[in-house]
Amino acid sequence: MASKAEPVLIIGAGVAGGVVADVLSQSQSNDLKPVGFIDDDLKKQKLVLHGLPVLGTRNDILAIVHRYDIKKIIIAIPSASGRVIGQIIEKCHQSKAHLKILPGFYDLITGKIKISKIRDIEVSDLLDREPVTLDVERIAGYLTNQSVLVTGAGGSIGSELSRQAAKFAPGQLILLGRGENSIYEIELELRENFQGLQLIPEIGDIKDRSRMRRLFDKHRPDVVFHAAAHKHVSFMEQCPEEAVKNNITGTKILAESACRAGTGIFVLISSDKAVNPTSIMGASKRVAEMIVQRMNGRGKTRFVAVRFGNVLGSRGSVIPLFKRQIARGGPVTVTHPDMERYFMTTVEAAQLVIQAGVLAKGGEIFILDMGNPVKILDLAKKLISLSGFEPEKDIPIRFTGIGPGEKLVEQLVGEGEKTIPAGHERIFAVSGCGQDFDLLEASLYVLESPGFSFREHEIIVLLQKLIPDFRK
Repeated sequence: MASKAEPVLIIGAGVAGGVVADVLSQSQSNDLKPVGFIDDDLKKQKLVLHGLPVLGTRNDILAIVHRYDIKKIIIAIPSASGRVIGQIIEKCHQSKAHLKILPGFYDLITGKIKISKIRDIEVSDLLDREPVTLDVERIAGYLTNQSVLVTGAGGSIGSELSRQAAKFAPGQLILLGRGENSIYEIELELRENFQGLQLIPEIGDIKDRSRMRRLFDKHRPDVVFHAAAHKHVSFMEQCPEEAVKNNITGTKILAESACRAGTGIFVLISSDKAVNPTSIMGASKRVAEMIVQRMNGRGKTRFVAVRFGNVLGSRGSVIPLFKRQIARGGPVTVTHPDMERYFMTTVEAAQLVIQAGVLAKGGEIFILDMGNPVKILDLAKKLISLSGFEPEKDIPIRFTGIGPGEKLVEQLVGEGEKTIPAGHERIFAVSGCGQDFDLLEASLYVLESPGFSFREHEIIVLLQKLIPDFRK
């Protein structure tokens, strides 16, 4: 009986490619048959590695696909930059073979790679970024055996922060969130993947002062990653009261609770929308940055903030939206042909936030190196192409116009601010962002007074006092 196994070509004859070849060869499913490698290293040409020949370089891909009737191509170069991956994809797309990729380093030392880890190409694979280098020893020094609290632990960033923190064996990991379903999901995942780790799920609202004080008194967290926030620009334009209550008052309550409980490090997750803000959401995050800077020095807690841009694939981001629109046959909607955003993956963001905790002396605003900004239009076209369609021909693109509070281009550094090295090649500190803390104290007092109405006009006037260049 003839074998039904599909011929597979592996791009990369290094350690990762070798492990992939072994896993496929030893698989009992017999549905994928590796036939050889592609590798640009001329010294490897015509060698037999892991029982398979090195058939050529990337320039030979089309001819080899045709010669061996290749059905699937697996890219197994975890260390390759997004630019290199993009170049390889361009070559492969000229064939009809189905493209797959082995993303990241999946314990290559022990060879623990599952076929399920080999997945379709995603836009995130094309980001032109070097892999994040973590100072593992110093991170372990402040997380291992410590009590770690993650707020917004059920969200995109909060859940990834929880996964990354769990790898460093904290003494306990407290998962705080307002929605019980998302906290249940991340707790279940972590219990399966980190057996023996003490996980403490907590349902609570960061705006509830007495609840937060009791929680901090109970657990005495050594480290806090504050990811809970309202982040949708359009929603917060419609509901400015909620942006102010959650992002400003909630941050103040958490920071005061941490200081009172003697927390060692408090890291606020901020946003590039806090720089020269034009939206209510961005302005509320800028004030949150001011709050953690004000709190620094009031006790032993080192308060810092970390700014970064859009996270690919997070809830409410453009990628899930584009995927749904492509699945429906289009159109894919883009606000403006010139709109640009900084992007990074959730893993990148979480790893760098945890690394920033190592660098924290207290009072800093850190920014992450997010590479070059990406045009949303280019992102849409790439995703359409990766889905097997041709932009405009198969899937139309429609421009909808810039929404309230949105900018064409986001920034990571504001006027009067400059970046200085912070001790890591992908993390910088912002200097020159001095604040009038007396004005901040007075404004927060007004915000929390019983007479504050939370009407939109009153909120904007308060924000404009704190951020003179803020305009609705």
